[in-house]
Amino acid sequence: MKIQRFSKIGFIMAAAGSAVGLGNIWKFPYMTGEYGGGAFVLVYLITIAFIGFSVMVAEMLIGALGRADTVTSFERLAPPGKKWWKYAGFMGFNGVIIMTFYSVVIGWILYYLFTIVTSGLPETTEEAKRAFNTLVGDQIAAQIFFHTVSVIIVGYIVYRGIKAGIERINLILMPALMVILFGLLLYAMTLDGFREALAFMFEPKWEKLNSEALIRAVGHSFFTLSLGMGAILTYAASLPKDASITQTAFIVTFMDTLIALVAGLVIFSFLFQFGAEPGQGPGLVFISLPTILHNFGTLGVIFALLFFLALAFAGVTSAISLVEPVVQYLIDRFHFTRGKAVLLISFIYWLVGIGALLSYTNSWGKVMSVGGKPLFDILEYTTDSILLPLGGFLISVFVGYLLPKSQLFAQIGREMGERAYRVWYFSVRYIAPLALLFMMLNLMGVIEL
Repeated sequence: MKIQRFSKIGFIMAAAGSAVGLGNIWKFPYMTGEYGGGAFVLVYLITIAFIGFSVMVAEMLIGALGRADTVTSFERLAPPGKKWWKYAGFMGFNGVIIMTFYSVVIGWILYYLFTIVTSGLPETTEEAKRAFNTLVGDQIAAQIFFHTVSVIIVGYIVYRGIKAGIERINLILMPALMVILFGLLLYAMTLDGFREALAFMFEPKWEKLNSEALIRAVGHSFFTLSLGMGAILTYAASLPKDASITQTAFIVTFMDTLIALVAGLVIFSFLFQFGAEPGQGPGLVFISLPTILHNFGTLGVIFALLFFLALAFAGVTSAISLVEPVVQYLIDRFHFTRGKAVLLISFIYWLVGIGALLSYTNSWGKVMSVGGKPLFDILEYTTDSILLPLGGFLISVFVGYLLPKSQLFAQIGREMGERAYRVWYFSVRYIAPLALLFMMLNLMGVIEL
């Protein structure tokens, strides 16, 4: 089946939508708070430049040259006698594994949007913490309902295809996301807490930059760009032939990083305005921020709605890119109709997702745990610590060592210029694979920094 092609702007928005997800708006700010602000941001920016961008160009190259699903693209480009590299293309299944818990988190966001409209914001941190713990621990029906709504929304968009579904929704949601976040930033700049937020995010506190922070910065810079899961590769298979790979990769990387920084400034401005603690971990968005916004009165409710709407937009645009690689694989390799492929994949991650959300509940937690660890955490750890870095490692090795140098230079060397091309080539051959291998081994406990 012939793959539809994005328009140039459609591809940029779709790739940016894939990269800009919950990691930018939810995860990046709390990690910055935990690991010392500016020092963590600096390491994050360096790893984005030398690892994230390099692997993104490499993954886009495979997609643009292979022009098919992840498995077929590796198979087509692998040298004779090394067609077993097609198995590296199964990284496309990483996205479905991620969706088993990512869809649950999107469901939480939709639930928060609903409760903000119907019940307003919590007055105290204790009330906010109790509400979140009650949702996760006891409200099984509500979680399943909003998880199901998330699955239906994502499934419908993917079912509509490249042009009518993925491109169209990203052309709407990505600009809307940026308008919301930059609008909140403009208001945050009027607050006294904005100056403290700037200092916190960009003045490095080197004493807090430990080995764990370094590993987390590398991992997050990679995860936030949606690399190693076949999403960018699958989208690049539909890249217009006259589009510049390096220019597109730069724009997507820049947009992804900018939104993460803007989200951090917005959140910390609100927190510092009322003297809240920035290093509060994963509960920062679901517990701390709603309580802080309550202090703004009616304006705070509006801000909360806008913020969680931005979170929902970011979650949906990333989610469709997680599902599309396997859908395209089923279409290309097994001649599924798009509707049948979407229905099968959606049902699988919906069902496993119920197990993931049940693993946090008080009544089913022990049943849905393995070795005392909730299924939700197992799925998240497996993708974060093993599968995604492994996917990035395979991409780097494949492009850096198996594809002919002449082919690489012909494709992107003239776009970059010879000096920049040499830096990228060195990074994709040595820096990226070694860093990703080290990160995997460290997170698996094989070696320690």
